[in-house]
Amino acid sequence: MKLVIVGGFGVGKTTMVRAVSEIRPLNTEALMTDAGVGVDDVRGVPGKRATTVAFDFGRITLDAEHVLYLFGAPGQQRFWFVWDRLFAGALGAIVLLDARRIEECWYSIDRLEHQRIPFVVAHNNFGETTHSIAELRAALDLDPHVPLIECDARSRESSKAVLISLVELLYSSVPQNFRESV
Repeated sequence: MKLVIVGGFGVGKTTMVRAVSEIRPLNTEALMTDAGVGVDDVRGVPGKRATTVAFDFGRITLDAEHVLYLFGAPGQQRFWFVWDRLFAGALGAIVLLDARRIEECWYSIDRLEHQRIPFVVAHNNFGETTHSIAELRAALDLDPHVPLIECDARSRESSKAVLISLVELLYSSVPQNFRESV
């Protein structure tokens, strides 16, 4: 199953792939240079020195027949053209949210809704937010069926819980008669 992780610049997509992948993740991080000054908005990510320029890739084997392939998308607007390629064949997605920069989630949610890809929103709690899940849901204007959960992308267990939430969402959307035939 191909799953994509999207969200704003510096929200933790690479970190999440690293936290859960059973293989050494492939990443396309490059050092940030002066060329990005005035192009990339680094206000919410002080001290960030590298950025994803294509995608991250990781894998989790569930059993002999089921493997999750994780693709972390680049967050900056100048790399959004990559997203449609990453979405091709994806069964679902995770939108990582930094509550300090809620507006950076809107594009991710809009693209996934446009592509009709099921998704969950995971609030990557950096320990500095005072927003409740209900407040975040209202700010994002999420449909009631879209799961919104707390996570810490640095934690393997927390990131696994997000993936489980997404897989449960995907499973619940499969017609009952198909599930019974498998």
